[in-house]
Amino acid sequence: MVNLFYDAYSVLCKVYFYGAYIDKALYSTAIEPLNKAKTVKICYGVLDKDLYLEYFICKLCERSPKQKIKLIVKIGMYAIRFLGKKPFAVIDSAVELTKKLGKAGNAGFVNAVLRKFCVTDIALPENKTERLSVEYSTPLFAVEKLISEYGFDTAEKILSFDKDYNYVRFPLSEDGAKYLTERGYEFESTPFKNVFSVKKLAKNEDFDSGVFTFQSIGSVAICDIVGGGEKLFDACAAPGGKSCALSQNFSSIVAAEIHEHRAELIRAYLNRMKVENVTVSVSDSSVYNQEFLKCFDAVLCDVPCSCYGTIKDNPDVKLRKTAQSVLGLFDTQLAILNNCSRYVSDNGFLIYSTCSIFNEENDLIIERFLLDNPNFKAVDIVSPINSVKKNYGLQFLPHISMGAGFYCAKLKKIG
Repeated sequence: MVNLFYDAYSVLCKVYFYGAYIDKALYSTAIEPLNKAKTVKICYGVLDKDLYLEYFICKLCERSPKQKIKLIVKIGMYAIRFLGKKPFAVIDSAVELTKKLGKAGNAGFVNAVLRKFCVTDIALPENKTERLSVEYSTPLFAVEKLISEYGFDTAEKILSFDKDYNYVRFPLSEDGAKYLTERGYEFESTPFKNVFSVKKLAKNEDFDSGVFTFQSIGSVAICDIVGGGEKLFDACAAPGGKSCALSQNFSSIVAAEIHEHRAELIRAYLNRMKVENVTVSVSDSSVYNQEFLKCFDAVLCDVPCSCYGTIKDNPDVKLRKTAQSVLGLFDTQLAILNNCSRYVSDNGFLIYSTCSIFNEENDLIIERFLLDNPNFKAVDIVSPINSVKKNYGLQFLPHISMGAGFYCAKLKKIG
């Protein structure tokens, strides 16, 4: 187990101390192949439960330990509480890891804290809001926002939702159900053609050759709302999932991304899925490009957002996004929407989407945009998966929308 903990520690160090995203940290770390699945589970789990684990460390320790020692303790706590590992084995491995990292002087501390954790009954906060924050390991500001917007009961349902499956999309040329059945995978169909929820399907040679891809159900639902046509502009398109899916519905697509390294992600995605009708543009979608004026009958603005609708898939979001940083997104989101609206042809459509569940990033953006742009109007949209109808768009919530925490509004240019 020491090697397993060492691999998890190596990955998580990159996230906690060097600001890496969890997927990039996993990709860039040499992980023992036999332990890969377990390492991934621990890494995602520790990040998902970070605030919960932090709370217990605070209660158990008179003084907060140094950050790297604290990380070892978090890994041990997670393995005991959430993986059901035998405490003595976990404690021994955590102590050995401490020594292996050249921190033998802290081995006794790690041993004592984990032993105390196993036998101490620590109550969650009495305050209901603070309890939700700790129990579901979500920053207090986000819990307060959810309660304010949805009420306490719905907020708890959103926070408590969990899943143990992935969504898999096959190109329309493939028979996805046949592929999964022949290989013995446990799966369920979704309302979307050739999209399935699947348990225990990992990346393999068929993924690499474009037989299937992973795509969140919220992303698929947004593509369904976008529909089809001749020319699509996909702003902020990385990593390329929506452009790739929508390539089956449009004759041509321009996929824009501001950073070259993220544009390369789109190219790699398109190459893997053998898509040829998408052009990648390395450009800032908040800056006007005369070449694109009124060129597209549909423009998709899937803007940078807090990502709080996808924290189960991206638990490191909870380390990065603060109340202040969420507030700071409004101007960027509105700037992209305003600029890209000029690329919509007469009677064309402008689609706005986020993977956020906060109203200030969603309906409030559309409200402000429509005040400044009377030549657009919101159109009614529907989705085959459950959602909450807002003033202008649809809000997908994890506990009712098959795990999706997305927002989408569709506007028509009327003059």
